[in-house]
Amino acid sequence: MNPFYKDYSQYMSEKFPGIKVQKISINAGFSCPNRDGTIGRGGCIYCDPTSFTPGYCFGNDSVRDQLEAGKRFFARKYPEMKYLAYFQSFTNTFTGKVAKGEGERNLRALYEEALTTNDVVGLIIGSRPDCFSSATIDLLAELNRRRPVFVEIGAESSHDGTLRKINRGHTWRQTCETVRRLAGAGLPVGLHLIFGLPGEEEEMMMETVRRVCALPVESLKFHHLQVISGTRLHSAVIAGKLDIHPFGLEEYLDLCVKVVETVPRNIAIERFLASSPPVRVVAPKWGLKNYEFTNLLLNRLKNRKRP
Repeated sequence: MNPFYKDYSQYMSEKFPGIKVQKISINAGFSCPNRDGTIGRGGCIYCDPTSFTPGYCFGNDSVRDQLEAGKRFFARKYPEMKYLAYFQSFTNTFTGKVAKGEGERNLRALYEEALTTNDVVGLIIGSRPDCFSSATIDLLAELNRRRPVFVEIGAESSHDGTLRKINRGHTWRQTCETVRRLAGAGLPVGLHLIFGLPGEEEEMMMETVRRVCALPVESLKFHHLQVISGTRLHSAVIAGKLDIHPFGLEEYLDLCVKVVETVPRNIAIERFLASSPPVRVVAPKWGLKNYEFTNLLLNRLKNRKRP
């Protein structure tokens, strides 16, 4: 057991005692409201979905076919594994410009297709704080009474000025309100945060950590900002329109130590590192996998505990 914080494996073992579970990412064909013109276009300035979506998610395969492909991949090594259908790509509660009621019917059909796939024991729904109607929350709560449904929300920062700079299209207040509504409906909520966003100093980042820990969240996922080639962030940095400070490895390890010391043990920390194909990463270039960074962090935490 991790002696310093509740990691994601511990969190999952509490939710699924005696069962090994694995996420399988799904691209269900969603868009985002700041991409399709609902509130904006172009998406978040740092975003390139191809950098974090598995290759099997880019065809026209159904939800069930994607799950079966993922199961074949993992079953070779872990034949007894059970699975969580992770609706990851884009905004997976965003119904777009459809008639009232039709959006929720479309969502139900996709979620039900996942839940009726053999060996799928729950759902993870990735979304934004401004894409949860009352009907959608009711749907998720209903499904959660049958099998666990985890909601992951991209909050990224608690500072509205930063959110405007990165073209998120929502506010911190919306994040707080949505987390409370979801938790009030009995749904486990996790938040995603990004460290190193334009204009944010360390104290601003730690202020965000403290603020999210005051919300009824069960898990947190931290990422460091990566500049990915071809994104609007990359273009803005080249043009000198945005000034960012890519973390050095030691600097980021120090920040993560402070984060671990701030996050209470009842909140799980899933990860600390963004993960993108190295060939696409402009900065920072550390050449580390997630588990390698975690090992470095755990060693640093151990050393701090010594007299």
